[in-house]
Amino acid sequence: MPTMKFPKFHIIKKLDLFIIKTFATNLAGTFFICLFIFIMQLLWRWIDDFVDKGLDFYVLAQFFMLSSITLVSQALPFAILLASLMTFGNFGEKLELLAMKAAGIPLLRIMTPLIVFCAMLGGISFYFQNVVSPYAQMKLYTLLYSIKQTSPESEIPEGIFYDRLEGYNIYVDKKNMDTGMLYDVVIYDTSGGFENTNILLADSATITNTADERHMILTMYSGEQFSNLQEQKIQKKNVPYRRETFSRKDVVIELEGGFEMKDASIMKSNADSKNMKELEVAIDTISYQNDSIAQNYWKNLKRTTYDAVTNLDHEDTVMMQKNNILSIKYDSIYTTATKQSKLVWKRAQLNKVKQMKVDYEIKHNILHSREKDLNKHKISWWKKFTLSLGCLIFFFIGAPLGAIVRKGGLGYPVLISVATFILYHIFDTAGYKMSREGEWHVWFGAWLSTMVLSPLGLFFTYQSNKDSEIFNSDSINRFFRMLFAIPEKRNVTLKEVIIDDPDYAKAKDVMLELHNSAREYIKINRLKNMPSIKSVFFNENDHTLDEFNDKMENIIEELGNSRNRKVVIMLNELPVLSPHATVSPFKRRALNILSIVVFPIGTIIYLRAIKFRRRLAKDLVRIEMNSKNIIEIINKEKLV
Repeated sequence: MPTMKFPKFHIIKKLDLFIIKTFATNLAGTFFICLFIFIMQLLWRWIDDFVDKGLDFYVLAQFFMLSSITLVSQALPFAILLASLMTFGNFGEKLELLAMKAAGIPLLRIMTPLIVFCAMLGGISFYFQNVVSPYAQMKLYTLLYSIKQTSPESEIPEGIFYDRLEGYNIYVDKKNMDTGMLYDVVIYDTSGGFENTNILLADSATITNTADERHMILTMYSGEQFSNLQEQKIQKKNVPYRRETFSRKDVVIELEGGFEMKDASIMKSNADSKNMKELEVAIDTISYQNDSIAQNYWKNLKRTTYDAVTNLDHEDTVMMQKNNILSIKYDSIYTTATKQSKLVWKRAQLNKVKQMKVDYEIKHNILHSREKDLNKHKISWWKKFTLSLGCLIFFFIGAPLGAIVRKGGLGYPVLISVATFILYHIFDTAGYKMSREGEWHVWFGAWLSTMVLSPLGLFFTYQSNKDSEIFNSDSINRFFRMLFAIPEKRNVTLKEVIIDDPDYAKAKDVMLELHNSAREYIKINRLKNMPSIKSVFFNENDHTLDEFNDKMENIIEELGNSRNRKVVIMLNELPVLSPHATVSPFKRRALNILSIVVFPIGTIIYLRAIKFRRRLAKDLVRIEMNSKNIIEIINKEKLV
């Protein structure tokens, strides 16, 4: 007995292949476009480091190749968004989507093969980020670092710390480009380690290079130098800092002339250069080190603070404890001291306070820098999930929007894609910076953009599955007319074929009634005065105005069958009323109360009600005048 075939199954299977093929074709094109845009953005960011460095073609080719690999995971979600918009937009514009729905296939079923396809792309993206991208990131950072080190002395900026010279952090407040003079210079010399940091302050400085271009000489004028001697073996009468005042001082910094590729291992500690296992190990290690360093700093600061207050060294404190000396009467000693001794003591204490402040700042900067490094590792760990999940989220935004907009090509899709990506980039950048600085929890900052866009994807998918037209031009115009109280124009045309003429006698009576009712309503309700909050938020629908509007629309519909051109023209002069715009915005009392509590929403609704009341007053005046004019036309033309 021959097996039965199910034609519907084969139709659906071919349809799936057709949808995947169309989407994959669009994705291939959009991916390279997006990748090119991201590469140009990266190149524009580092273009200053490439100028006047004498880089050959091989170095530039390395940069473009490595940057392409590292940017794949960022370009892929954006390409999926644009490709899905184009695919479903073309389906809608060519009525292919309508044909699919007419065949009984719902939109979610049409999207199913692409959902599976994008999920696979998300898995590939995750593998790429965890295996391929870290190595490429390390090589790219090494290349950029090597380019920066080619001639770093020409790149010292204004107003920020410059840390591209190994072992040095240089701050320049202002630069004179004509003379080459630097003003208000601060140098943190950490070449001997963070615990032996030297701080140099100078009013001005100049930069020169040696003849072999291997050293940079920073000549500083009118400044001070603070040296940290804490790690040195000092006697009990020494202080842990040395202060030096100079009128001129030369600081020699070693350079490496010409381009030379550095060892890639120097960038291995970067968070983006590690896979998930390496990130987990690094997070545990850095957390343990931060705790140990913080505890050590705390002990040192407590001891330094106690010694500064008591004016005793640590060894003196230990000697007092051994000899059971409980306290020293400092007030008595100070009051009996000479004036010169008091002045010396004050200066000594002031210098110690300044030294303590510098020590606090150094330790705070070290801990803050290490905490930022820890947060970067945590963010990098979470990003491997969020970027992969972004492939699905952007598809659930792009596909429904394409089905709703029904516009293919690169017009609307590019516009919507750019707007969506800007929204994503704003939240992603804000979450990254706030998490890196420790202002937010790391997981919250890393997932912020995903949490914002996921509801949008669900909303658009739900609306498109219901065949909603939220981006229909008529719907958009109607929304803005209601929001800003923009009047709508009435359109009554002279009909070519009329079966029954209107009852002009009845029309005269109704128009007279409208004339009198409009005048009375304006007088009673005082529409030009400011409304009370109760009348805006808690009044029920105005049934008087509802009846008035229904009566006017009915008589306009009847007079629309008139053969008289003057009557039709006058009917177009009657305004379109919005009876419910001046009363409670919501039918539920709880929503009205909530709109008052939420300050911006309540204020907007109240101002909108004021504008609608004034518009209603003008409309009623027009109805009063035009109804009288229609009565006069009926009498004058002897239509009764």
